[in-house]
Order: sequence, then C-alpha cells, then structure tokens
Amino acid sequence: MGNSSTQLDLFAVDSQLVRLLPRAGASFRNPDVNLPVLRADAGGYYLEMRVDADPEEMSEVGLTRRIPLENLSREAWQELKKQYDNIDLEAYLSKGIKGLEKIEDMRVRRLTATLLTFLNPRQVELVLYLYRAASVCETGPIAKFRSNDLLEVMGYSRTKDGGFHANIRSQLHCDLMALHRTELVYAEETETANGIVAEVTIKNILRIQKFKVDNVQRDFDTDKAADYTYGSADEYLVNLEFFQTPTPAGGDYVLFGNIDMQQRVGGSANNNYGTKLLIYLASRLKWDSPKDGQYLTISKRHLFKNLDLFGSNTSRNSTIFWRTVDELKEKGFLLNACEIPGKRKNSVLIEFQLNTDKIRLSSNSHNT
Repeated sequence: MGNSSTQLDLFAVDSQLVRLLPRAGASFRNPDVNLPVLRADAGGYYLEMRVDADPEEMSEVGLTRRIPLENLSREAWQELKKQYDNIDLEAYLSKGIKGLEKIEDMRVRRLTATLLTFLNPRQVELVLYLYRAASVCETGPIAKFRSNDLLEVMGYSRTKDGGFHANIRSQLHCDLMALHRTELVYAEETETANGIVAEVTIKNILRIQKFKVDNVQRDFDTDKAADYTYGSADEYLVNLEFFQTPTPAGGDYVLFGNIDMQQRVGGSANNNYGTKLLIYLASRLKWDSPKDGQYLTISKRHLFKNLDLFGSNTSRNSTIFWRTVDELKEKGFLLNACEIPGKRKNSVLIEFQLNTDKIRLSSNSHNT
C-alpha cells in the first residue's frame, strides 16, 4: 500500500469504538491496569481485569475487559479458583508476558495471556482491516474473509505448498477468538431531566458467526484450537458489534486512510508504536475538537503512558516517540508535530498536525 491517499481510500469506524480502543488495549504495564482476577456473579463466572479511569484526563475512561468462563460446574469453578489464587501473577509478569509460561494449565495460561495482551497493535490492525472490508463490500456489520488472503495482506511468507505455517494460522485464530470472547464493560453518562444517568454497556468488538474448513476430514473446534491446540479455519464470517452504518442523520465516525498491516519480521506486536500512536490520536478526536480541524495538543505524559514508554531511560523513550512520529509522517497520517510548554510548571505538551486526507472525525462520512 502506498503513502498517497484520496478520499476514496477513506473508511469509517464508529467513534465510540475508536475512543475505547486505547483503554481496552492498555497493557499490564499501564499504571491504570489491574491484574486479572476470577469473579463470579449471578450472570456466571469470569476472568476479568479492570482499567481504571485517569482522573487527570477525561478522554481516558474506565472499563473492564472480561472473558466469560462458560460451561463450568460449581466444582470445576472452585478448583479453578483455588489454582488461580495460588498463581503469583505479579512475580510472573516481572519477566514480561513470557513469565506466564510458569502456569501449568494451558487453558488458564492462554486465557490469562489473552486478557493481558488484548487489542495489541496486530489485533487493532485486524479490526481496522475488517471495518474497511465491510465498508468496501457494503455488507453493513458483516465481514467475510479467507484466512490465507488475510495472512497475505499481513505480509507473512507462504510455505512451499502455497499455504502458511501452522503457528501463523494459529496466531490469526487466537487473535480472532480473543476479539470474539472478550467482553468490554463500560459506563456512559448522559444528562437527563432527572439528572445524570450512567448506562452500562457490554459489547464484544466482534463475534464469529460462521467458519468453514476446506477439508471435511479435518477436525476443528474454535475453542479447543484457541485453548489447547494449534489451527485455524479456512474462512470466517464475523459480525462487527460496534458497527454503525453511516447515515445523513448523523453519528460520529473516524475516517481512516488505508492501513498498512505488514508485520515486521521478528517484531513484537506489543511494540508496534506506530499503530498505538495512530489509534490514540484517533481516540482523542472526539474529545478534543481539533483546532482548525487538524491540530491536537496532548500532554507528553499521557502520550508516553499510552505508548507503554514507562522506563526510566528518558532518552530512549524520547527517541522511540519521535521515531514513531516520523513513521506516521512518512505514512501520511501526520503533517507535523512539535513540543510546546504546558500551562503548569514542568508540564510538556505535544502539538500534532493531522493530515485530514488520512484521518479525521466526521459526523456524516458519506458526504465528506
């Protein structure tokens, strides 16, 4: 995909989803994130983690991401709870996500990793790809795709027989199952004649409606493949839960230019700073009302927090940040960015100039 863009390249993503993406994908290093816990209520059993609201930044809402644990007997729940209570997650994660390898139960290990790495940049790019596919095909919230076609778009190398390695196909399936299983629970406040009312919403980013395997002799189960084995279906049909069809009546949407999904060889999905910064800037469009339609001013502290730049090596953090800015400039999403002093002592702000041909907020995407 080239860097040039026209309005025909643009596709719409509901602004509510874009606003939630950075918070829903906050990493376990983020100070607003609590470690996963097992919880039971009248609705069932859950593995869940809370992302607290940041009191200093109105755009950073609080939410819970959770995976329902279905078909568990009370005895199985008690045994799982006992096992999970004996896991020292904080100690394991001191060595990064690989520390979870110490959890012996494969299903518990994979579910915990799913929650901790939810909406990593690779998964976010996958979501954007599906929104673009639904937009191009004009199928509403429904997106249908072949696994191998998507892996080709992501830039993975084919094997000699023309397919893709099993672990790459498995990764795609696990990403889709993470998006399918993980519920987002969040509250929205609305002002009524009787005062402010909080309405709680529970939504999945997508739900797998159907899947197809080409070889009918091949035994494939979506849950088992995600929890215990390796594999992928050959074709998926998914429903995009946040999808809102743009209408002349209104509704806020973020319009994106083409997203480059090419995966870097040997790169970690969690360290794709370009995607993280792009989505964070997009999430701020609704809240900040960009000056002249394209200038966003954001505190450096919040930018670094949302890019996972938490280390004490400030020089390294700054180098990564400005390298990421340059990357978005090269891809055409940014025209410029510069550092300016904040109103409070020692506070630093970054002013971004967005390229509105590649990313902008619209209340009527069909007519803009």
